[in-house]
Amino acid sequence: MTPIRFLRTSGAVLTALALSLPLAAAAEIAGVSTLTAPSAERGTDLDVTVWYPAGSGGTSTSLGDSIFFQGTDSLREAEVAEGPFPLILLSHGAGLGGRPEAAAWLAAPLAARGFVVAAPRHPGNTGPDRSAAKTMKLWLRPSDLSATLDAVTRDPEIGPHLDADRIGVLGLSMGGNSALLLAGARLDPERLAGYCDAPERNLSLCAWVRQSGVDLHALDREAAGGDRGDPRVTFAMALDPAPADIFDPASFGGIGIGVALINLGALADSPDTVHADAIAAAIPDATHRVIEGASHDAMFPLCKPGAAEIALDEGIEDPICSDPGGRTRAEIHREILDLVAATFGRALQEAD
Repeated sequence: MTPIRFLRTSGAVLTALALSLPLAAAAEIAGVSTLTAPSAERGTDLDVTVWYPAGSGGTSTSLGDSIFFQGTDSLREAEVAEGPFPLILLSHGAGLGGRPEAAAWLAAPLAARGFVVAAPRHPGNTGPDRSAAKTMKLWLRPSDLSATLDAVTRDPEIGPHLDADRIGVLGLSMGGNSALLLAGARLDPERLAGYCDAPERNLSLCAWVRQSGVDLHALDREAAGGDRGDPRVTFAMALDPAPADIFDPASFGGIGIGVALINLGALADSPDTVHADAIAAAIPDATHRVIEGASHDAMFPLCKPGAAEIALDEGIEDPICSDPGGRTRAEIHREILDLVAATFGRALQEAD
């Protein structure tokens, strides 16, 4: 099966193939476009990147390229292949992973396997807009995803190709926290307020919060503890959700959709603030899995030659280009992609 024929196959067939195709057998190129999503809560429009199964046309582009990381190719403004396709809302992390393009390594091949993937740029997470005050308003992130869902379903190019009954959410790192909130979990305002009182809890994040002069005890507790669930979402998946230890535990029992929680690397080797096993045990329909030999940094794209040395020169102490256990980043990415594609394929096909 050639890539062109694969991309022109119907949406139902593409999604079914996602259950069985390894990475090497899947189509390589997805279409990509951008749109804006009005956000009343943010008081501004959100920039949204959308990857989708590509039909004809389009201009080759690389997303996610940086001084450290390799980009992932897509076809900008290609026609959308014949659908309908399930939709995955994608929530990125913060810091170096704090933009949709940083997840292109995962989003683009998911789109090539038969999903539309829509990722808003959460304000304050990276670049010139980087703000600890905005980033720590974690309750606004799921609202960004709901606004994205509104916008993408109304979009004249993408909307007609969506299956409105097949909507999931995928979160990476801080985006995993957002995915759980969208599924119906709630933050515990008191836990959020005291999150950085013990600096060793999350060294990099809390150091940034303190250096920025942000007082988490002054956050809006009523807003923080509100319900951010979206009933249109039928399945949620989170990779190393962070912070994982600021939820209201009582809220997990009320989550009425399927949830898949993934930790990258052995729990004994990772900080408590990403541990998702107890969360999975508290959600009625949830699974938990560990990807061995990985680390939190495995969610970054593939590194360019010399990137690790450049990162050290820039004062970045985390090993952003390597993972424990002797596995390559490319090998870990293949396992993550195959797992995510198969999980969403089953979940969104069976959500009747």
